[in-house]
Amino acid sequence: MNLLAGLLGLFLFVIYLAIIVGIIVGFWKVFTKAGKPGWAAIVPFYNLIVLLEVAGKPLWWLVLFLIPGVNLFVAVLVGLAVAKNFGKSEAFGVGLGLLGFIFYPVLGFSDAQYQAPPVIN
Repeated sequence: MNLLAGLLGLFLFVIYLAIIVGIIVGFWKVFTKAGKPGWAAIVPFYNLIVLLEVAGKPLWWLVLFLIPGVNLFVAVLVGLAVAKNFGKSEAFGVGLGLLGFIFYPVLGFSDAQYQAPPVIN
């Protein structure tokens, strides 16, 4: 029984690790397409700063990501902006905000081209 529990735990860990690697690779590709450093995907908080730059949102929105509940709404708004800047639909943007672990790798490996947003001061 302990062996079965250990194998199940190992299996779940491998799945978890695969999802994390997929997210990192997806962000890396999206950042690279947007002319930002890909390595920013692995640096906590800096990856949010770069994501806000890609979305064309002001830097102070980083604070909104720290507020529980509000962060989900902000993630959808940022996802919508990123999708728009890559020429994708609003539904794709909602997917970026709510299911980023699926949609960011899809965006990163797609042929979508980045169009820089207007600068917001």
